[in-house]
Amino acid sequence: MLATKTDRVPTGAQWLHEVKWDGVRVLVDVRDGVVRMTSRNDNDVTPAWPDLAAPPLGDRDLMVDGEVIALNERGVPDFRVLQNRMHVRNAREVARLVKAVPATLMVFDLLRLDGKDLTSLPLEERRALLEGLPLGDSTWQVPAAYDDGDMLFDATLQQGLEGVVSKRRGSRYRFDTRSEDWRKLAHRHRGSFVVGGWRPQVGTTDRLASLLVGEPTPDGLLYRGRVGSGITGATSTRLAALLAPLATGESPFADEVPRVDAAGTFWVEPRVVVDIDTHGLGYERLRQPSFQGVRDDLAPEDL
Repeated sequence: MLATKTDRVPTGAQWLHEVKWDGVRVLVDVRDGVVRMTSRNDNDVTPAWPDLAAPPLGDRDLMVDGEVIALNERGVPDFRVLQNRMHVRNAREVARLVKAVPATLMVFDLLRLDGKDLTSLPLEERRALLEGLPLGDSTWQVPAAYDDGDMLFDATLQQGLEGVVSKRRGSRYRFDTRSEDWRKLAHRHRGSFVVGGWRPQVGTTDRLASLLVGEPTPDGLLYRGRVGSGITGATSTRLAALLAPLATGESPFADEVPRVDAAGTFWVEPRVVVDIDTHGLGYERLRQPSFQGVRDDLAPEDL
């Protein structure tokens, strides 16, 4: 069951609110003590998550809906951390990654228990049954649900989490359906960054298509990503004129820029500050960044 995007957290007593997790969505089916985990496109992903495949209820029959998460170095759930594990099937490498990148299953819905289909029950009844399961100190956790959506929105924004999912208390579970009974709102965050280079449009050498930006730190200007979204024709022309006098022959970034981003880049002296909207905080690279404008009122030293 999928959530519909919304532009505000719904209000009213008929709604429950949960953290929107930045991970991998899975259905977990336990029969006779054997766990099978499937992805949204119905692929069997069980081999990738052996640390989640020991059912905390033993042989008890159940099916749950949840999200596999892993924390980055800042303690924030980060999909990119999981990418190191998602497609690995070599048993020895998987065992190594289990220790290096431990995963947790955030279980937010209970669809079957002891052979009984629960999908027709109201959400709040399924949640009550779920919260009563003795999961103990396992790799499966039941995240909290909240009555106050505005509070959760503010808290997740401040903590750099992905957003909020709101669910109608009386809703039933419907497989393969994007429902208005579930609504999701992802956070966008705005920050200021320094331009260190630009990439031309494919097939040209002078039409600016994207910027390479960084964050000033005590260790120098650290690369934070490439931004193309939000750069229209008129904006491209203005940026190209602004950056042309700053051309330099080497990267201004203190760390190494990935080859896929560095290829074809024109480097510039790090003097221009721009505002970028991004999805989530606490990441080494900007996520889904969007250019918002040049900050003529700020210098790199101000950051």
